[in-house]
Order: sequence, then structure tokens, then C-alpha cells
Amino acid sequence: MDTNSIFEFWIETSEVDYKVMNNLFRAGYYHWSLFIGHLVIEKLLKAVYVKRKNDNPPYTHDLNKLVQKAGIEITEEQIFQLDTITSFNISGRYDDYKRSFYNKCDKKYTTVWIKNIKLFRKWLKENYLK
Repeated sequence: MDTNSIFEFWIETSEVDYKVMNNLFRAGYYHWSLFIGHLVIEKLLKAVYVKRKNDNPPYTHDLNKLVQKAGIEITEEQIFQLDTITSFNISGRYDDYKRSFYNKCDKKYTTVWIKNIKLFRKWLKENYLK
């Protein structure tokens, strides 16, 4: 695949995941909505990487590593947020973390983090994916 096709792949699959994240949240599957929310951001960061580096993105789920490798400048608050959002991938994936993550993800907690994911998504699209 050429880099434009790879770029489009990451954008398109992020959009699908964004819809899934919102549907899972509305249905009350809070921990899964955050897990998918991580994928939304990961895929957009990989799209930015492809756009800026004209190469395949690195194989990592760590959002701050993707930011660094793509050469994106972010604030300390964004670093904290991406660390937390990255934890949704780990917590939703591994059985030993799932129970505590599931219990943590009530509506209030998830609402805050879905909002953060949406804001970071918007920021990426406006600043790096035009």
C-alpha cells in the first residue's frame, strides 16, 4: 500500500471506532467505550505519523510514544491525559486488570474521559490532519 492509502486507512478506521465508542457509551458499556476511545486516538496519531514521516507507523499502543515519534508538541496536561488513555488499552485487554478497571468506569468517570478523548481528537484533526 502507498502512504496515502495507509493514511486513509488510519483515518477511516478511527472514524468507525469513534462511532462505536459513542454507541458503547450510550449503551452503558463504559469500560469498552474507553478501550475503543484509546483506539480512536491511537489511529489518529498513526495517521499523523504517516502524514509527517511518509512511512508506516511504529507498532505501539503507547500514545505518548506515538506523539514523540510523530514529532507532535503537546502540553504536560496532554501528556497526563495520553498516559491515562493509554492505560485504557492495557486495562481493557488483560484479565488481571479488567475487574478493577470495570469497577472504576462508572458513568461519571467515563463521561470525563470520553470528553477528554473527544477534545484531543478534535485538537489532532484541527492541528495535524487538515
